Amino acid sequence: MSNGNNKILTAEQEMQLRQPIDEYVGGIQKKIDSLRVDGTDKVVSYQNIIDGVKRDRTITKEEKDARLAKNQAELNKAKAVEAKNKGEVDKLIADAEAYLKAHYDNEYYQPIKASCDREKIQVKENHQVRLAQLEKEHKENLSKITDQQEIKEENYVYKNRLSNAKIELEKELQAVKDRRHDAFNHKYHLLDLLRMSKFTFIENRAQKWENYKYTFNRRAFLLQNGLYIAIILIFIALCMITPVVKNTPLLTYNNVLNILQQASPRMFLALGVAALILLTGTDLSIGRMVGMGMTAATIIMHQGINTGAVFGHIFDFTKMSIGLRVVLALVVCVVLCTFFTSIAGFFTAKFKMHPFISTMANMLVIFGLVTYATKGVSFGAIEPTIPNMVIPKVNGFPTIILWAVAAVVIVWFIWNKTTFGKNLYAVGGNPEAAAVSGISVFGVMMGAFILAGILYGFGAWLECARMVGSGSAAYGQGWEMDAIAACVVGGVSFTGGIGKISGVVVGVFIFTALTYSLTILGIDTNLQFVFSGIIILVAVTLDCLKYVQKK
Repeated sequence: MSNGNNKILTAEQEMQLRQPIDEYVGGIQKKIDSLRVDGTDKVVSYQNIIDGVKRDRTITKEEKDARLAKNQAELNKAKAVEAKNKGEVDKLIADAEAYLKAHYDNEYYQPIKASCDREKIQVKENHQVRLAQLEKEHKENLSKITDQQEIKEENYVYKNRLSNAKIELEKELQAVKDRRHDAFNHKYHLLDLLRMSKFTFIENRAQKWENYKYTFNRRAFLLQNGLYIAIILIFIALCMITPVVKNTPLLTYNNVLNILQQASPRMFLALGVAALILLTGTDLSIGRMVGMGMTAATIIMHQGINTGAVFGHIFDFTKMSIGLRVVLALVVCVVLCTFFTSIAGFFTAKFKMHPFISTMANMLVIFGLVTYATKGVSFGAIEPTIPNMVIPKVNGFPTIILWAVAAVVIVWFIWNKTTFGKNLYAVGGNPEAAAVSGISVFGVMMGAFILAGILYGFGAWLECARMVGSGSAAYGQGWEMDAIAACVVGGVSFTGGIGKISGVVVGVFIFTALTYSLTILGIDTNLQFVFSGIIILVAVTLDCLKYVQKK
């Protein structure tokens, strides 16, 4: 195609460059394979046979024991051969690795990479020539016709030809990309055979980075991360504006700790509702549950005898020890929240009621009951020693953050490492298919609502300790919007079955940091709602676009 140093290699020339490497390493591989026949290969084979016998329930115990004993004896023989040949095999592998290190990159991969770079430039140049030719032909055709219908048809044909040329360009560029990617991967294919799929940490990272670059799509990346990028840019702008307007830096150690401290109780709420959103649901009663939990916790941990009454009765828990009152407050918060989420979960799972309706009913019932029972009054402060017991500050570090970290780890484990978590994704993605495969849709939904109730209870209890009481029915109003918005911004999709715990964590931090930054900057609270609303709208729009693209 061209000559000299600018030569673009043909497929045959690429294979010629690779041939000596394949021959040398292939020769070593044959020696290794012959050494593994009676050793490693038989070890793997007999281990599989033994595993199969252990799982076989169609044979008697005596027969099973006999087979296991026989295969174990053969396995031990194979292991002895493997151990005997190990030194020689390791030496051969080291020889092959040294050869690859000395020759593969310089003599094969770099020439292929350079050739692909040159070919990419030539493909683009050819595309420009093709476009110029199409434009020339289009203008010539237009000069020969005067009929408007024919002109319209010619414009349509020209547009289709441009589209075909673009498709052809993308196809040719992809072919170049595939060749470079295959050249990179061939080395790891050889190592895979030599070491039986054992790679070092650095080699694994190199392969992952290469695969990421190979599959990277700019449109998909912006669709997936555009909102995060925009919010980061907004936050950077706020960090630059705040010192000018308020004469104080925004990004300080204390401010970061304050943001994390405020985000910690809200993390529990977002983690709770995330599972419901994963099931294409929601929860409008979160804020009212926080108010109910805060009220109950404040009453139990109140400093001295309660000044307010519940249904006309004044509670006095001062005779109980502080530690017992703290535990009792947590239990009551969790039980109350779980009771109400279970009610909403039952109606949703049993009667196919939309969670919007069942949780809205919960919201009204909870607020009405708590307001009626307490006359809407605030119950004041809790015992001042309790926050230091539950969320002490260690060298200025608020340990409430560790509660949130523990919640994230536990919920991540539930979502990713348990059968319930896998069923959660299955039911969220397609409840009908999940039911056909034997998954209890009712059980999964109830489990998600119960888990949410437990997390809400913990969140309300921690918020009570953080605020040193101040429990009232009105507390937590609007918090459901923050929790739901954090999940949506974090990528938990309302279309169901899509979402990660890491996304929920990022979403909570984004909203808390944004609210904190705007407050320091002196932005009116009402305008902060506008910012939040715009972020939610953009997040859901991007989510819908991803869903439409997938469909």
